[in-house]
Amino acid sequence: MIRIRFKILSSILVVLAASFTAFSQQPATDSLGIDRLVLPVPIEDIEGVTGGVFKDGRLFIAGQPDTDALLRFRELGVTVVINLRTPAEMDNRDRVPFDEAAFVVEQGMEYVHIPLGGDDHPYTPEAVATFAKTLEKHGGPVLLHCTVAWRASYLWSAYLILYQDFEFATALDRGEAIAISPPPLQGLLGRPLTLVIED
Repeated sequence: MIRIRFKILSSILVVLAASFTAFSQQPATDSLGIDRLVLPVPIEDIEGVTGGVFKDGRLFIAGQPDTDALLRFRELGVTVVINLRTPAEMDNRDRVPFDEAAFVVEQGMEYVHIPLGGDDHPYTPEAVATFAKTLEKHGGPVLLHCTVAWRASYLWSAYLILYQDFEFATALDRGEAIAISPPPLQGLLGRPLTLVIED
């Protein structure tokens, strides 16, 4: 087995986990409905989502939804849409051909924007804290999305570590069941990589 310090994970999950003590005083949400013995499950009957939809407890984790998909999520009881895409992505009408924030509000749901990506919107424990507060406020189904559920998978995994006392490896397994993929080097070498966490 090869031991490697994997920079993508370091910039997203490890930095967040290293800051655990700063945010661990926040109460954990106990109404997520997560079955810790079952990984997130794909939801096949929601069309109009890039990259698919997964359900973990009361959380839907997905790629970019179109307007029809957002209406379907509303039918499923979603009361808040949490979007992790950056303003530049959301303002590009070639990528997203509608004003998601306005549409979500028009449908009676709350819209929460926690942009992640690039130098202007880094991955931080504060982003996880904002996500945690939103979950505490909304007791029903929640939609968390980005482009293809990749960023959403990382945020969800970090939340489980920081706020739900999941072990790092267990939280990462849940993220990998959604959209976190093994690093390309692992495939090229034909052997698993071990993440080394340093304080």
